[in-house]
Amino acid sequence: MQSHLAKSSDPCQPDKKLRTKGDTTVAKGYWIGRVDVQDIEQYKNYVAANAKPFADYGGQFLIRGGQFENPEGTSRARNVVIEFPSYQAAMDCYNSADYQAAKALRDPVSTGDIVIVEGYDG
Repeated sequence: MQSHLAKSSDPCQPDKKLRTKGDTTVAKGYWIGRVDVQDIEQYKNYVAANAKPFADYGGQFLIRGGQFENPEGTSRARNVVIEFPSYQAAMDCYNSADYQAAKALRDPVSTGDIVIVEGYDG
């Protein structure tokens, strides 16, 4: 794969160095999730149900729980970062029927935040 610079439309962001494959520019996509779980037993149903859409869209956990510090802002008890082969794959996974069904299991037993972000290879 080659890399090239893509001009950013955000003046606060530097130009991005993106991976290219043929004529297609590909930037990885990431989910950044923070969650507080109120019912761990019921939350396990969500964990089991999200495995299929994550596999279908190439999602891989980079961070799943673990020790953390929160030197600024607010935090939640659990943090995850999931990498996808592209930003589009990350969006498609979130919007898929399979993930939305899993999310329906998560919503009543947890409070969380998910940000879907395009990667930077600079």
